[in-house]
Amino acid sequence: MSNRVTVSHPMGRRAFLGWATSRGAALGAAGVGLPALLAACGDDDDGGANAGSAGDATTTSEAQAAEEAEPTVGDVVDFALTSDEWPGGFGFVTLAVRPGAFAGSDVWYVRTDASDPGFAEAEHLVHVPKLAPLTGEGLSGVAYVVEGGPDDQPTVFSTEPGRDDYTPAWTLHRVTWSAEARVLRSEQEIRDAEAAGALAVERTDIVVNAGIVKWSSGEMAVDSVREAYLGDGQLLEPVDTTAMRATFKLGQCYPGSRYFVLDHSADAAAEMTQTVFSPRLQDGPSGAGATGRTNVFMNGLEGPGPMGFQPSAFDFAARDPAWSPYWDHWTYAWRDGVEPRLLESQTAIHDARDAGDLDEFPGTPDMGGLFTVNCPVPVLAPDTYRPPA
Repeated sequence: MSNRVTVSHPMGRRAFLGWATSRGAALGAAGVGLPALLAACGDDDDGGANAGSAGDATTTSEAQAAEEAEPTVGDVVDFALTSDEWPGGFGFVTLAVRPGAFAGSDVWYVRTDASDPGFAEAEHLVHVPKLAPLTGEGLSGVAYVVEGGPDDQPTVFSTEPGRDDYTPAWTLHRVTWSAEARVLRSEQEIRDAEAAGALAVERTDIVVNAGIVKWSSGEMAVDSVREAYLGDGQLLEPVDTTAMRATFKLGQCYPGSRYFVLDHSADAAAEMTQTVFSPRLQDGPSGAGATGRTNVFMNGLEGPGPMGFQPSAFDFAARDPAWSPYWDHWTYAWRDGVEPRLLESQTAIHDARDAGDLDEFPGTPDMGGLFTVNCPVPVLAPDTYRPPA
């Protein structure tokens, strides 16, 4: 029996045509080392949308979860919550890849979230009001969308991975021609054409979460072993720039969230997890109130979580007005002498912390400080984790 779901959505002229492969559905056990501690897919004790008791019997069967699974993003083309094609306890999600350019070079990106309700609805993205403050200087890059130009006009970005100013948060600028249109491939070309009166730039306040997955000097890593959630990378196969698709591991997180990891704000965390280093995600989004909180376990009940234990818990579920795909990472460890139990919400985790059952670490114990993870949720589905007997 397969838990694979193919999704069709209306798209624009650069539409991505769906792909079809057979995927199985069997939940494996993930064995995970230290690097897996560094990612998960989060405000503090007010997780009202995620309120739940510690260990109540809310788990759904895998078959029922597959039937109830719902994509949150229009660029989701295919997904499965689990698979018997690899040993790791995770599924997959395939997203449309879109063309971009930076300083004359090709880049490719995926998009998941937007701060503006009208734009999010029109583009089939998750509406995230908490992203709105990132229009501030130094908190986002610029993505130029050229309207009315040639069909092969890419989105033009102000930066790319490998630079000190890179971030997956982009303030959207709309470009319209007043002269004969041509393909633009750099921010400098746009500025020059604007100065010459050949085009106009509308600087909006819309912030879009769009991670670049392949760029001029590299691309996201592919995990060919597929045992640990992070393992050797987040991709299950190389980015396909012909079919315009990218297939990521799909993890499970409370409440009812299926996520993948694109970026880390800390260099060491990005290197160890083989995700994208995004320096501008560090501190600025947290200070602007644009982040949530993720709560990750480093011991306790074995399971498909990032470090091989129970699934992590966000503060809110995707589509909640208080939700954000940018998470401040917190790690928890059961204290000696305390019997671990399933905690299905941030509220339950913080109650256990306040009762003295859990130790809490900002970031991870080794890193000793908070960092931020870009962890979109392209699929909502009931949780299926069952603690070991």
